[in-house]
Amino acid sequence: MARKPAPLLPAPRLVVPDLLLETACPSPVCGVDEAGRGPWAGPVSAGAVILDPARVPAGLNDSKKLTAKAREGLEIEIKASAIAWGVGFASVDEIGELNILHAAGLAMCRAIEALAVTPVFALVDGNYPFKLPCPIKTVVGGDGKSLSIAAASILAKVARDRLMIEMDERYPGYGFAGHKGYGAPVHIDALERLGPCEIHRASWAPVQKVLRGERLSASFATLDAEALQT
Repeated sequence: MARKPAPLLPAPRLVVPDLLLETACPSPVCGVDEAGRGPWAGPVSAGAVILDPARVPAGLNDSKKLTAKAREGLEIEIKASAIAWGVGFASVDEIGELNILHAAGLAMCRAIEALAVTPVFALVDGNYPFKLPCPIKTVVGGDGKSLSIAAASILAKVARDRLMIEMDERYPGYGFAGHKGYGAPVHIDALERLGPCEIHRASWAPVQKVLRGERLSASFATLDAEALQT
């Protein structure tokens, strides 16, 4: 007897960010996100964006789901169509003084302060209640839920990547243009050969290990796959 075909399962629902969270907030509301909390070198960046609901760029999504080329194209569109946008950084020295969490908060403050329009509310990716220039709502996985946060994540990521490419020219040999400061094997090799440079985060465990003259094991390779997207 022929077997009955197995019932077809419904296709997984494609989840894309929208403006539902924004419409439930006081206006103008900005989305806020950071980039670069995990790398061993370079600053942490943040973006803040107030979108025009009538002019949302097509294809806007979590920066981690986009190629570098797509992010760069969307950066141009976001800056051209948004009501306001801003980018902020916190330096390696500030990361060392404040710790990476509070340095990320500082970068977020600077991104909001750079907006040409003052927001009355902010949607912030993650679950930490940063003290920002306006009231906030934290949104876990926000860059995949809120179009404003997704836009902010793109600006933060592209701005930091661009800076790390510049740092690759200033500090040759480390491969910053490729791994953007994350713990790639090529970065581990360069650290052991050359030692840390001025933009390495001296408080990070692998950097401290090299400063003590110890070798890094492969277990320290913590490359964020997003860093090498092309």
